[in-house]
Amino acid sequence: MGVSDPGGAGKTKQELAVVREVVRSYTYVGIWMSISIAVILFNKWLLAYSGFPFPIALTIWHMGFCSAIGCFAVRVLGLVKSHNMTAREYMTRVMPIGLLYAGSLWLSNSSYLYLSVSFIQMTKSLMPGLVYAAGCVVGTESFRPAVALNMGLIALGVLVCALGEVNLVLLGLAQQLTALGFEAMRLTLVQVLMNSKGYNMNPLQSLYYVSPACFISLLLPFLCVEYPRIVAAQAEHSIHFNAPVLLANALAAFALNLAVFLLIGKTSALTMNIAGVIKDWMLIFFSYYIFKAPVTTLNLAGYFFCCSGVVWYNQMKLKALKAKLAQGSSSSSDKAYSSKSKPEREGGLAYLRLGQQQDLEQPLLQNRAKEDILAEIQRLQAQVEALDAR
Repeated sequence: MGVSDPGGAGKTKQELAVVREVVRSYTYVGIWMSISIAVILFNKWLLAYSGFPFPIALTIWHMGFCSAIGCFAVRVLGLVKSHNMTAREYMTRVMPIGLLYAGSLWLSNSSYLYLSVSFIQMTKSLMPGLVYAAGCVVGTESFRPAVALNMGLIALGVLVCALGEVNLVLLGLAQQLTALGFEAMRLTLVQVLMNSKGYNMNPLQSLYYVSPACFISLLLPFLCVEYPRIVAAQAEHSIHFNAPVLLANALAAFALNLAVFLLIGKTSALTMNIAGVIKDWMLIFFSYYIFKAPVTTLNLAGYFFCCSGVVWYNQMKLKALKAKLAQGSSSSSDKAYSSKSKPEREGGLAYLRLGQQQDLEQPLLQNRAKEDILAEIQRLQAQVEALDAR
């Protein structure tokens, strides 16, 4: 007759639970990567090949659509809570972030008119260095020579990519680099103006708060720069407004935000960084085969150099974070001990001394003869009987 092993069954259930969690996490990562790649290729096709070369109009359409979805999700469905900001808080905390985000989206979408998707992804390797530089300017990061050297090596790799780019347009390069600078400052200000004040936002809350700020920030550039061109193009019948395509593009942008929302808390930051690198290499591949964008050996060598620098930087950040957490746990233990009263501390020390004394006496007890131990027991029994007689 077999004997059941409840411990083995419990271990099997734990292993299955771990496998399910891993599969679910990497499923979310795969969904995020797929939608992100689709949105980038969709924007490139829409702006550069479909007869709709208006990046501000496309961005303001995205922001208007996302503002409506965010308002519906927060105010009507109640999927997430509102932070109930005052008008002053919104103007001082959200509007600067929305302004930078609007500039970043406008210029990055504009660069699709001049640069290949492959080269744009290569330039994004500069983001860690730009965020670090913005943090040093604002005061959220401290200057460290090792990190600065790493950022310099990544910048050198991007320079090699640029030298190997066949269809390099300086205007598009300037737009893309400026967009990256805006995005780096936006991420830094999110930490300073929002997270440090307790206004942590998930993607749906960001749609609700930041999208209207972006929409407002883009209104004036749209009216001054692209609206006259759109009116002239309509008069010449040289523009193609395909409503289903624009709606599908906005839905894809919203789906990307939803994928990020589902991904939060399901995987680690290191996994996200690795997935981002894989996604960029896949975009280079798709850009080459879909849009016939040439990719040279010098491009790939420079980008491989950039990826190595980014991985190194992520490892440095991970080590620094672990050291900070270890220091924080050590300081909290010291604080908890110092918060005890003097009798508690003295009692704890006495207990430790007693334990140390017992550890020292243990080998001596083991080495005593059996007769000595029996004699000690008899002596103690005699003392107990004498006490009872009294």
